[in-house]
Amino acid sequence: MEKETKIAVVGLGYVGLPLAIEFAKKYPVLGFDINSERVRELQVGKDHTLEADTDALKAVIKAAKSGEGKGLSFSANPADLAQCNVYIVTVPTPIDAFNNPDLKPLLAASKMVGDYLAKGDVVIYESTVYPGCTEEDCVPVLEKASGLRFNRDFFCGYSPERINPGDKVNTLVKIQKVTSGSTPEIADFVDNLYRSIIEAGTFRASCIKVAEASKAIENAQRDVNISFMNELALIFDRMGIDTNDVIDAAGSKWNFLKYRPGLVGGHCIGVDPYYLVHKARSLGYHPEVISSGRRVNNSIAEHIANKVLKLMIGKGERIKGSRVLLLGISFKENCPDIRNTKVVDIYRELCEFGLEVDVYDPWADPEEVRREYGIDIIDRLDEKKEYQAIIVAVAHEQFKNIDFRKYHEQGCVIYDAKNIVDRRFVDGRL
Repeated sequence: MEKETKIAVVGLGYVGLPLAIEFAKKYPVLGFDINSERVRELQVGKDHTLEADTDALKAVIKAAKSGEGKGLSFSANPADLAQCNVYIVTVPTPIDAFNNPDLKPLLAASKMVGDYLAKGDVVIYESTVYPGCTEEDCVPVLEKASGLRFNRDFFCGYSPERINPGDKVNTLVKIQKVTSGSTPEIADFVDNLYRSIIEAGTFRASCIKVAEASKAIENAQRDVNISFMNELALIFDRMGIDTNDVIDAAGSKWNFLKYRPGLVGGHCIGVDPYYLVHKARSLGYHPEVISSGRRVNNSIAEHIANKVLKLMIGKGERIKGSRVLLLGISFKENCPDIRNTKVVDIYRELCEFGLEVDVYDPWADPEEVRREYGIDIIDRLDEKKEYQAIIVAVAHEQFKNIDFRKYHEQGCVIYDAKNIVDRRFVDGRL
């Protein structure tokens, strides 16, 4: 790369925006998103995902306007991509209704970037994919759209995102970054580019496919470990013993890994293993451990709902028409991200039994919840309203201040799926 580096970050969600801000501190950066409303929000220094440092966002926007040769500008017009020579793609890679990889956003972004590729340009993918996807699926789209030849006219890199939504300690620059490139020279370029912003340094993978695989197994490993704990929770529930007590006892040994049971949602752990499964099956291998882990984790929402129903029946409560308060709908604590949240499965299971379910989440955007799941969440807790059951599904900090003693004394079933409520007031835990 002999030209001045001008970066386009394509996709301004939980991954793309923090990345664009950090690069904009040293390079001219165009933040691109097809959602014009999102672009307008960011242009005035606002971020509804709460991932961006607001002061840093406003500072790089100001730098771009001052002509300092760095800074961040935004656009929803694809034609503006033509001014860049490094494209970093950070669009979502979801699954469809049958748990198969949905590459439509990724391939659409590739087509759009390909329309503006010039000789010498580099396209770096951060979206989580199965090994081989960049070179086997994305590169042909880039070639067709641009009319250019891969590794002769343009080049590719892959550097998997490691963003942990809601985490203000392990931020982008403090997590070591895996990098790779389609040629040794481009691998050096990609590695140096990320090394210029990542305080924790980089790890240069031997090839793009290895970098893709490293990301896939990060989340698959965590998924399998949690599924083991969830399976233990299902077993110990039948034995009448508390899973968390067992984990605490086992954890007294130095080499025991203290994973906890729980709902496994979000855009990473609950999705990415399916990409690895898909690729394995295409090669004639049917992965048993990864697939069984997914089945166990997907069953936990139903287990929680059914357990609450049994506890209510045990207290003599009438099921149909009873009121249940579901605390939390985001996929994790202290974060507004509702993508692939498994709390919705609890909600739907309870509704099928005829219960009236209130959902309260001070972090989630009510409009987004309504649009994505068709659920109207309440905007505040009414302390005068009586509930026959309360389920703590997400460990938001605000929920720790709720007076669960009062509800317990009223005979309300309290089920704590996150182990944050005083055990004296809890009827069941995961």
